Amino acid sequence: MVVDLISGSRAFVSVSETGSFTAGAALARIPQPVASRRIAALERHLGERLFDRSTRRAQLTPFGRDMLPSAKRLVHLADAMEHDAKRAKLRPLRLAVPDTCTTRGLAELDAEARALDVFLEFRAAGPGERAELVRTREVRAAITAVPASEGVWTVPLGLAGGITPPSDVIHLETLRAGRSSRPPRRVWIQPEDDVPHIRDQVIQLRDSVGLRPAQVTVADSLTAAAASVYGSADLLLCSAEQARELGLEWRSVGGIRLARGFDVAAGLGDDAQRLRTRLCTAIGRCLGVR
Repeated sequence: MVVDLISGSRAFVSVSETGSFTAGAALARIPQPVASRRIAALERHLGERLFDRSTRRAQLTPFGRDMLPSAKRLVHLADAMEHDAKRAKLRPLRLAVPDTCTTRGLAELDAEARALDVFLEFRAAGPGERAELVRTREVRAAITAVPASEGVWTVPLGLAGGITPPSDVIHLETLRAGRSSRPPRRVWIQPEDDVPHIRDQVIQLRDSVGLRPAQVTVADSLTAAAASVYGSADLLLCSAEQARELGLEWRSVGGIRLARGFDVAAGLGDDAQRLRTRLCTAIGRCLGVR
């Protein structure tokens, strides 16, 4: 009934301003028969005539003159609400994303979201910080790190280095320190993978194949980890997409399956659902899902 009151009041105000049902309908951008039906429905609802139809012009009745100010206020409020709704749709959805997302990946995600009338604003952060940003409401949603078995998106991990490996799989036992005076090769874990469901698996494998504790090291940043790999025979734990971006040779890890898992955390369930469904493929590409 509220919608009928608004559309009826809009037709009523337009006809009263022009003094003609035909001109008023044109002003309201509706056909003249529709304007007449809406005004008639409004009159039935209010219980009195708004216009004197005995004259050629659309002349207000005394009741119609009394009701016109209220009708104008209702139309004004409806217009203001529609305007506010359009502005609200344009308000960015602040999204915390992994530091590993590239500028190109984020730009492509942003472009695809805009095509769906979703406007994103990104904040790059580590896995622990992203969940905290949602909790403190500094962002509306975050791409969170979860075990691969629980993830909406999964990204396989392997080892990458500057030297082409002799096979398609790298076994950690081949990194055992020998009697050489050269420093033992290390596996660098970047901050995005410094989470229990990934880090602990690598450490357990390290111990089971007899590597030294220092041969698996968590780096302060991806940049620092990549720099260490460029300058040595060390290896970086990363996705195949990251290895391509860094110009490194990537191989899977023997004896273990490692993968990043990602889900969405949000203050509002609607935000999480929108990201998981409408932007699922675009987010996956940004995370390195191929």
